[in-house]
Amino acid sequence: MHSVLVANPKGGSGKTTVVTNLASGLASRGEPVYLWDLDRQQSSLTWLGMRPPYVPAIDRLDQRDAVEANAGKGHWLVIDTPAGLHGKALSQSLKLADKILVPVQPSVFDMAATAAFFQVLREEKVVRRQKALVGIIGVRVDPRTRAAATLEAFLDQFDLPILTYLRDTQLYPNAAFNGLSIFDLPAYLAERDLEQWGPVLEWIRD
Repeated sequence: MHSVLVANPKGGSGKTTVVTNLASGLASRGEPVYLWDLDRQQSSLTWLGMRPPYVPAIDRLDQRDAVEANAGKGHWLVIDTPAGLHGKALSQSLKLADKILVPVQPSVFDMAATAAFFQVLREEKVVRRQKALVGIIGVRVDPRTRAAATLEAFLDQFDLPILTYLRDTQLYPNAAFNGLSIFDLPAYLAERDLEQWGPVLEWIRD
């Protein structure tokens, strides 16, 4: 099973948005996808519970033993994580992952928290030994703003791939209200957003 962990200890960084849309994007390609929510708020699983039957199915996992029981060639596991993830809990979570996605928003608070998180990641054994690779996703980014330019300059200082910048649009929250993602919307509505997700899907499958 291929596993992707979405993590950033800063609350409200966009982790659940990335998790739900990533899981849906993989499922839209006809691949078996499992979602595991380590956050006590269970926001990803709440979304999954609202998901209608006519869209590509995503299954849920609730414990480590289930990962091994459901592991299979071509299967995907997407893992949501809580805010404040650190220490032993972070190390254990990283051991579950082949790829780690770090969402970052263009705000001074998010950038400061993420810079500290990148330093912590560098010291983790699975990252140092490249057993798990780290990629960055800019979230809620309007390319026309100074905040976007500041975020891009900030991220350029780290030796990590910047996979994409997801634009700031109401399509994401509006779809989530119905258990959907941008991958479940009509193409004419989400064409621009689907293009932004292309590099992410390519990177995790590489």
